[in-house]
Amino acid sequence: MIHVWELLDRKEGDVRSIDPDMSVLDAARLMNRHRIGALCVMKGSELVGILTERDVMTRVVAEARAPAHTAVESVMTTPVLTCSPDTKLSHARTLMRERRVRHLPVVDQQRVVGMVSIGDLNGAENATLTEAIQQMETYIAGEPM
Repeated sequence: MIHVWELLDRKEGDVRSIDPDMSVLDAARLMNRHRIGALCVMKGSELVGILTERDVMTRVVAEARAPAHTAVESVMTTPVLTCSPDTKLSHARTLMRERRVRHLPVVDQQRVVGMVSIGDLNGAENATLTEAIQQMETYIAGEPM
């Protein structure tokens, strides 16, 4: 069974974060620059929230708030659903499905060490299934593994 830490080992890049006092416009620009859909909202080393594309759409755009004058803190999601590096990917997927979230910060000893998305989980599952299919095809063809 694959764990979150194994997925994080394969991912590139750092966890992107933003200060709760920054504007939503700054957050949107940061997400665009890094081509990501969520930011951890950090006050120092403490995870205080998460800001997602959905938060921006539902709490800023749909409410006709000015992104340049809206603080991240006023529209972020809190409390934050997290997982640990030892969480099994199947459990992370269940959490995301049941709570209807697309991003999970990974926290180890109260420190954010990564972020996994539903896309990351789908990619890992696809790789696992592809490998299993290749092994079965090899077995059926009678080739040595």
